[in-house]
Amino acid sequence: MENTDVLIIGGSASGIVTAVTGKSNYPDKTFMVVRKEKQVVVPCGIPYIFGSLDGSDKNLIPDTVLENPGIKLKVDEAISVDLEKKICKTSDGTEIGFDKLVFATGSDTKVPNWLKGADKENVFTIPKDKIYLDKALSKLKDCKKIVVVGGGFIGVEVSDELNKKNKDVTIVEILPHVLSLAFDKEMAVRAEEILKSRGVKIKSGVGVKEILDFFTRKTSSIMLASTACAEARIAGMSLYKLSAVKTFGGTIAIFSTAIGDTGFGVAGLTEDMARKEGFDIVEGSFEGIDKHPGTLPGTNKQMIKLVVAKDSGMILGGGVIGGLSAGELTNILGFVIQNKMTINSLLTAQIGTHPLVTAPPTAYPLIKAAEVVSKKL
Repeated sequence: MENTDVLIIGGSASGIVTAVTGKSNYPDKTFMVVRKEKQVVVPCGIPYIFGSLDGSDKNLIPDTVLENPGIKLKVDEAISVDLEKKICKTSDGTEIGFDKLVFATGSDTKVPNWLKGADKENVFTIPKDKIYLDKALSKLKDCKKIVVVGGGFIGVEVSDELNKKNKDVTIVEILPHVLSLAFDKEMAVRAEEILKSRGVKIKSGVGVKEILDFFTRKTSSIMLASTACAEARIAGMSLYKLSAVKTFGGTIAIFSTAIGDTGFGVAGLTEDMARKEGFDIVEGSFEGIDKHPGTLPGTNKQMIKLVVAKDSGMILGGGVIGGLSAGELTNILGFVIQNKMTINSLLTAQIGTHPLVTAPPTAYPLIKAAEVVSKKL
């Protein structure tokens, strides 16, 4: 029987981060990761294997991320766990004794049971499975027309990448607009405009009833590696001692994507979500530029929207449209929301600027959006 202090079942984003964080905090403990996949794909990079990366081989997490800190990797499938005896059995007959156990099995794709025709040939989902994805990629090479069912992040990103391969791509989305679960209407509409200008067709406001002879995919609920890694860091730090400050206060929505050279991001509550939850809110937005002066090469427009509680001025959410720097600005919004900052604290926050990498200090979109909101409070 093999033994380890900490056994982690699952070797994608959350499993890796749990192991690495745990080993960093408890270097005297032994760690083992059990995963059934020989090679693990980067979850967030999966859509780009259909276009920009030209295959899955350039979208792999190297085993060195575990080997370098001294974490043992076992490629096998865990088939049973005895929590009382603290023993895990794997499919090759190995028994692994452990002191601490972490399940980091992640999410999987789902196809609705009611969807007739989902089992037909050339109907694929988008799982985190390199072997499956390679087979799908091989078959898609000969496909000219492709329908993507679901206009969430993965649906939009996969569609845009397939479009780069000169495929005739149509997104079918039951909601009024793509990305509607993440963005307010004006941002979702902007995303649609860019997709259409790039050649992607969109059929929104209608659902799929049955699959007769074409390619489709259906996204599951939003489960992203960024959220999994946040939870994994807490798990890794808390294996042998609990901390009053290293806690997880719950998941807030922080999402970003890019269509061409335009980045989109959202953090916290959208305006629609906030109103549905019963918050009395004010919102405000500002559009500026992400470099200064605006005549510099590569300058992009940058729009910021803030959603704020009217009674306290606390920032509940926000959205970003701009260049590719929108992703990092979205993360800043996430920090603002998680730390319960108010409009006043944002207005007095110190920022650093530079012509080549940020908006101008005289019209920094995040601060200017806060000024718009403050006048409404």
